[in-house]
Amino acid sequence: MEVGSIANLDHQINEEILDKEVRLIGAAGEQLGIMSAEEALKVAIEQELDLVKIAPGSNPPVCKIMDYGKYRFEQTKKEKEAKKNQRVIEIKEIRMSPSIDTNDFNTKLKNGQKFLAEGNRLKVSVRFRGREMAHTEIGGVILRDFAAKCAEIANLDKPPKLEGRNMSMFLSPKPQAPAKKPAKPKAPKTAEDEVKPAPAPEIAGETE
Repeated sequence: MEVGSIANLDHQINEEILDKEVRLIGAAGEQLGIMSAEEALKVAIEQELDLVKIAPGSNPPVCKIMDYGKYRFEQTKKEKEAKKNQRVIEIKEIRMSPSIDTNDFNTKLKNGQKFLAEGNRLKVSVRFRGREMAHTEIGGVILRDFAAKCAEIANLDKPPKLEGRNMSMFLSPKPQAPAKKPAKPKAPKTAEDEVKPAPAPEIAGETE
């Protein structure tokens, strides 16, 4: 291993560490005591590994012997996996006009419900043109009707609000309840369970 050959991305490593004293941790996590940075670097070089400052704020700073290239590779791999598993929530938009007919409304409603079912937030807006600005209350009726028909799967984040020539509202999907475990089937009753013989009556005064 060539000292200082690994690029420093987040930590001070190897010859960049100039502290008078450091607390050294071995590659297996063992405590190696307090020594100069120069001595700690020699220990790392002997093991063909890197000296990495992991706690610069400690007194003295804490350094660890490790394969820094391997460490950075594993960290990058973990970050990629985390991003891969992270759900990205998009904001979809449905646009309508105040004069929208029933068929178009139902089509846009169906699309909106699909977006919500996929876990996306939804912006629903009504655009007013010309003289339509004199009857903006129509947009409020349309949007509230839309929200009511999505109520089973969505929450109303922001109620209808007029901004310029657009009236908009925001819906977000309701969190899905965990699926219930199916109930265990009961064992069927047998003929013996259904018909049990009555106990024999005791006879008073019976002797051996």
